Amino acid sequence: MQRLYDFLRRHPTGVDCFWALVLLGISLVSLAAPQSRSEGTDSTALLLLFTVPLCLVIALRQRMPEKMLLLALALGAGQLVLDVPQLPADFAFLVIVYTVAATGARWASRTALAVGLCAAPLAQLRWADGTLGIGANIAITVFQAVPFALAWVLGDSIRVRRAYFAQLEERAARLEKEREAQAKVAVAAERARIARELHDVVAHNVSVMVVQADGAAYVLDAAPDQAKKALETISSTGRQALAEMRRLLGVLRTGEHQEAGEYVPQPDVQQIEDLVEQCRSSGLPVDFKIEGTPRELPSGVELTAYRIVQEALTNTRKHGGPNAGASVRLVYFDDGLGLLIEDDGKGAPHELYEEGGFDGQGHGMIGMRERVGMVGGTLDAGPRPGGGFRISALLPLKPAH
Repeated sequence: MQRLYDFLRRHPTGVDCFWALVLLGISLVSLAAPQSRSEGTDSTALLLLFTVPLCLVIALRQRMPEKMLLLALALGAGQLVLDVPQLPADFAFLVIVYTVAATGARWASRTALAVGLCAAPLAQLRWADGTLGIGANIAITVFQAVPFALAWVLGDSIRVRRAYFAQLEERAARLEKEREAQAKVAVAAERARIARELHDVVAHNVSVMVVQADGAAYVLDAAPDQAKKALETISSTGRQALAEMRRLLGVLRTGEHQEAGEYVPQPDVQQIEDLVEQCRSSGLPVDFKIEGTPRELPSGVELTAYRIVQEALTNTRKHGGPNAGASVRLVYFDDGLGLLIEDDGKGAPHELYEEGGFDGQGHGMIGMRERVGMVGGTLDAGPRPGGGFRISALLPLKPAH
């Protein structure tokens, strides 16, 4: 049935032609009645002269409603002037009044209403029944005018409803475009922030290389072993700086310019415990555990881990409710660092996180995903089955190439 409905919606003129043929068939049957045959051939031809164009009004009402309204008005006036009695095809007058009220121009809609209300009195005056009293004729006139008024009201209500739904669709499309634009702005701002932070990390590594190189040059002749150790430090620090620079260039691959601002030392994994203590002092219970053997991590990985924990705890404080609690797990693997942050608060819809609507120190999930993707890691976030929210991330020690 749904396919049939879809087919009918795609071919409105075909449907109207079908009903026009049905009306024509009913009219021909009426003309073939004994009473019609007794009226003579000339009378039958005159009736057909009005019946066929009225059926054409039905067939083309949606394709050209204003023109079909004018044709119907001309046929109605012709019936009055030539004293053509009422026909089954006169049903087309009601249909065209509804059509122009629903889809036609405003002038056509008003004209249809005015003429429709006048049609019944004019018809009653033209073909008045002398055997009836004035009251009966007035009652018949009102009874005949009501269908025209109802047809126009129904059509006009359809017009208003369509306009309302069109407005809703336009508004939804505009909001969708605005949301996409805001998401792009959030991504650009977050990438600029990340680039600024990594710039400080790379600058720190380069500073270490310079200091070590100066020290190696100073003790090269007197203490070759110390000079060798300094050169090894320069080598490892240089490799780390190159890795961080590759990530920085990856963040800036779309060509955004970094924001102007003051560069400050960036936090690392060791400061996560201080962050947890700050949350506890603010009234948020946080269970913090470290599993595995702590080791030295790349600066970018440490910064990303800190920012993820910071963002997750900030969202818990803002959206978890008054009795929310959280837990933070840091797991050191052989090839990476695992993060698991959970809370038992009332949480918020996952869709809002995906839209970047919650911006603590970043832009919600947009910021988290950008940071994790920058270091080649994976991120999984979503509501917990028993309530609250859960964020897990795996940050590799070496970025994937």
